[in-house]
Parts: sequence; C-alpha cells; structure tokens
Amino acid sequence: MFFATELGTVSHAIQLSVAPVFLLTAVSGMVGTAAGRLTRIIDRARLLEDRIEAAAVDAPMTKWYDELRRLRQRGRLVNACIALLILCAIVIGLTIVILFLGETTQLEFLRLATISFLAGVSFFLLALICFLTETLMATHILKFAKPKLTD
Repeated sequence: MFFATELGTVSHAIQLSVAPVFLLTAVSGMVGTAAGRLTRIIDRARLLEDRIEAAAVDAPMTKWYDELRRLRQRGRLVNACIALLILCAIVIGLTIVILFLGETTQLEFLRLATISFLAGVSFFLLALICFLTETLMATHILKFAKPKLTD
C-alpha cells in the first residue's frame, strides 16, 4: 500500500512532524516583534518628512535628512528580517509535510527533510542577525548623557 493504515504509524508521524512547530512558534513571535519595529520606523520617518515639508526653505534640515537615511537603513534591515522569517516559516512548513509523508508513505524523504529543516534554521539565524543589527543601529543613535541644568 502507498499510505500507512496503522494507527501507530500515523500517530508516530504526527509526533515527528509536530516537533518543528515549536520553531514556527518562535518565528511567529519574531515576525510580530519585527513588524512592530517596522511600524515605529515608518511612523518616525513620516513625522520627519512632514517636518521637512513644513519647514522653511532656508531652515537647516541636515539633521533630519541624516535621521531619515538611518531610518531607511533600519527599515531595510527589518524588511530583510521579516522576509527571512517568512522563508523560514515556509521551509519549516514544508519540512513538516515532508516528515509526515515520509513516515506515512513508502517514499524516502530523509535527506530532503534534513536539508529543508537546516535551511529553515539557517533562515531563522540570518533573520536574528538582521534583527540584532537593526537593534544596535537603533540604540547607537541614542544619547544617554545627562541633560545640562541651566541656571
């Protein structure tokens, strides 16, 4: 037979293919966090663009343009992070399907399942690097100096 009909085999297939779901849980949490960061970046960029449009022609705007440039870089990193996380989720989802089919059919998918799982983990690690880089960029521009008191 092409498909397994024993309850034990199907039960084992479900257990085996559900293990990568924990990685999908982490991915979904990261997507939410990255999307939140992207929202804040976009809101800040819109605020700066409105200030630039409302400013007088001869007003100094170099500081605002520099911040917009940094926000653009951060936005690109967050977009890359989200794209890598989505790729990770797709590949891990395929891994689950491959593991389930490999366990419930007579088809040999072990090598394909291994490659797809490792690809998913690699995408997740690359997304974490993007996220870390963006976070470091965001905190690099902060000034933690104490404000000077005026008399």
